[in-house]
Amino acid sequence: MEEYRFIYGPIGSRRLGVSLGVSPVGDNTCNFGCVYCQLGRTNYVPHRRRAFVRIDEVLAEFEAFLEEDIPFDVVSVVGDGEPLLEANLGELIKGLKARTDKPVVLITNGALFIDEKARADAARADIVCPSLDAYDEASFRRINRPYGGLSFEECYRGLVDFSHEYNGHLWLETMFVKGMNDHPEAIAELKKRLAAIDYERLYLNTPVRPPTERYAESVTADTMKRIQKELGGIPLDFLSKADYISLEADDAAAIKSLIRRHPLHQHEIEAFLAKRGRDTREKEKVLAALEKDESVETLDYRGFRIHRMKH
Repeated sequence: MEEYRFIYGPIGSRRLGVSLGVSPVGDNTCNFGCVYCQLGRTNYVPHRRRAFVRIDEVLAEFEAFLEEDIPFDVVSVVGDGEPLLEANLGELIKGLKARTDKPVVLITNGALFIDEKARADAARADIVCPSLDAYDEASFRRINRPYGGLSFEECYRGLVDFSHEYNGHLWLETMFVKGMNDHPEAIAELKKRLAAIDYERLYLNTPVRPPTERYAESVTADTMKRIQKELGGIPLDFLSKADYISLEADDAAAIKSLIRRHPLHQHEIEAFLAKRGRDTREKEKVLAALEKDESVETLDYRGFRIHRMKH
């Protein structure tokens, strides 16, 4: 069966269980260029929204996937870039909810909450997961590297406004990068910023896969404990329980379809292949082929061999 263009997974998520992904924008298209992004360099676009996809085509793929009767816990709208850039996102979320009783989750950088229509579109989701990594303009430019004229105060105010308008579940995430937003002064400022936001959960994260910039290092376990003590929140474990599914029959093609949107380390790939009934020799053969594949980037990171697609 041909791999879907807009639907991917399901993928094991540390926050959401087994997540079926929906990607309304592609090619790492984003209005941020975060130093920690696991997908690599961003194809910057202005923060003006436009139609990237035909919503009827995305929903047709979703219906086709549902016919496969593969279990999942949530539908996550995220994919290859910033989903709020899709001008018809509200229509997409409405269509997904009409076709499943599973929660629909929007994962976003939150920058476009400055736009009233974008906030209304996002509010259709059952759960919204925006990020807040910065605490002022300098940290915003250093960590998130926004496109063009986006300012921290403007984006922050949009997030605050959305949090008070939204009636669903708002789960914030902050990515802590060593030397950028993990020092006591930064934590104190973040705490002040968080106080104005009406959120249900705060997830504390740090890079665990190769970031765009090599200097974007993860914080230590002791630092994360200190951060949790100051901010509360839920630290995400270093490794998640992965449960990956692909409808591609060919093992190499299946893995490439997964790592196009979610980089995997060698143990996750081995677990995926084991689930397919492959023995040790077959798994080694696939991993060796990935190492030689010119379309795949392989990196050594924190003791893991990480595989992701080149952009």
